[in-house]
Amino acid sequence: MPRPHRRLPALLVAVLATGGLAACGSHEEGGGPGRVVRAETEGLYLDIGELKYQVQASRQLNPADPGDRAFLRGIPPEHQGLKAGETWFGVFLRVQNETDEELEPSGEIEIIDTQEEVFDPIPLDGENVFAYRSTSPVPPGELIPEQDSAAAESPIQGALVLFKLTNQALDNRPLELKIESAKVPQETGIIDLDV
Repeated sequence: MPRPHRRLPALLVAVLATGGLAACGSHEEGGGPGRVVRAETEGLYLDIGELKYQVQASRQLNPADPGDRAFLRGIPPEHQGLKAGETWFGVFLRVQNETDEELEPSGEIEIIDTQEEVFDPIPLDGENVFAYRSTSPVPPGELIPEQDSAAAESPIQGALVLFKLTNQALDNRPLELKIESAKVPQETGIIDLDV
């Protein structure tokens, strides 16, 4: 008499578990206009508007470190230098356009600490080849950073959004990166940063 196949139930359990795990770490709050999507960690893609956003990495940047100096180029004079208790902080983003039309990336990005203190990004001029640029649309099927660019070819493979944070904000973790879609109706993505 043939043995019953026990592999099929085990295989079904494995497939269902894998599908469930793929959704772990991100969730949606509300639907339609004003929709908010959250990621509990970096590395997960969030659909914000019609674009997919992913934090490749986030970390403090040290102006004395030769490897970090290139990230700190192109800072306007009014934002150069750190006060006591401040640090440079970089968020490296990847933005993907899977549609058939050119789309505007978000120009509204900020970091919020647990005390609700809000930090806006520091604008970077053209001298910084790693900078995230919200003024250039993402062509259909393309990415930010652009293929073959310095940012895309770097080990991090993300476009830099630079912030000046206080050391106190780093103590008030988790930090949240908030991204508002450029397209109306506006949608919001919130990503917990791994500091």
